[in-house]
Amino acid sequence: MSDIIAPKPADTAVPYLQIKDVVKTFGDNYAVDHVNLNIDKHEIFALLGSSGSGKSTLLRMLAGMETPTQGHIILDGQDITKLQPYDRPINMMFQSYALFPHMSVEQNIAFGLKQDKLPKDEINARVEEMLRLVQMVRYAKRKPHQLSGGQQQRVALARSLAKRPKLLLLDEPLGALDKKLRQQTQLELVNTLEQVGATCIMVTHDQEEAMTMATRIAIMSEGQLKQVGTPSDIYDYPNSRFTAEFIGETNIIPGEVVEDNADHVIISCPDLQNPVRLGHGITGPEDQDIWLSIRPEDINLYKEKPAHLGEYNWAEGTVKEIAYLGSFAIFHIRLPSGKIIKSQVLSSFWELNGLEQPTWEDAVYINWPENQAAPLTS
Repeated sequence: MSDIIAPKPADTAVPYLQIKDVVKTFGDNYAVDHVNLNIDKHEIFALLGSSGSGKSTLLRMLAGMETPTQGHIILDGQDITKLQPYDRPINMMFQSYALFPHMSVEQNIAFGLKQDKLPKDEINARVEEMLRLVQMVRYAKRKPHQLSGGQQQRVALARSLAKRPKLLLLDEPLGALDKKLRQQTQLELVNTLEQVGATCIMVTHDQEEAMTMATRIAIMSEGQLKQVGTPSDIYDYPNSRFTAEFIGETNIIPGEVVEDNADHVIISCPDLQNPVRLGHGITGPEDQDIWLSIRPEDINLYKEKPAHLGEYNWAEGTVKEIAYLGSFAIFHIRLPSGKIIKSQVLSSFWELNGLEQPTWEDAVYINWPENQAAPLTS
């Protein structure tokens, strides 16, 4: 049975960056395990994974700081697999920013251009262009220690873009910032990259950062790519329990295929009192084990049993925990089987619909739309 994935448009263009069967071993350990990946020009692509997943090793191979044990890396038609870092049309921005403390902002931005022996007039023009781009003109004479964390991040980005690299690599680009500043800087960084038309690969362990900034995401684990797609693809159409649980909150419910037709499938779940109906077929054999991923925001919650509940896609339970988070609340509902289901409900839902809000130990009813349960086979 094939995994359920979102449809992709056909694309016949040659990828700007091709990572072909790349392997990196350290002794008997596969840090990167046969990775194949194509990235288009002007993409902001995120490698997302936990510590030890292989994402940073893959980034270091792109930068030339590690040599692949096997495979090829082709950028804009050129095989760069064996090129030294200084011979690659690539720049890398580190989490620490690595700004020269004794240099001013404009001197930091100009450093790489001077190393390339560009004419003085061209260096000055590019530095001025980068200062305007990152809105740091008024701070041009300041030293790094006189800047905030967000301003240092802008300078590091300007220095990385000044050489007009074919590929920009960002290693945990916002990791040094506190959460509030990180959120403010995410869209600012994306806007800057889009203005210059940069092709960018970023490594992060922060799901929100990847979902906010990237046009596409690759989920990495144990050196392998588990799923590649747009943020909405990966969130709405996870291809495994690992991906579903790694990205955001979800309810994983085991079941068994009872009936599979072209336009619907019926699944029996031991934890639920009623069967689940999906509004599409999954072309799999009956009696096959399956897991359903249902996001908390897709679980509707009622204190009184609604009249519209039918034969499928609902259950009864008891409220065990409530976490109030301002604009919404997370309800933890215990089913008769002992299974806990999370439901995320807008704080205004009850008042707007004239309904009584459940509280601890209340008996409640939950249901979900038939197309909001993603079937997983692994």
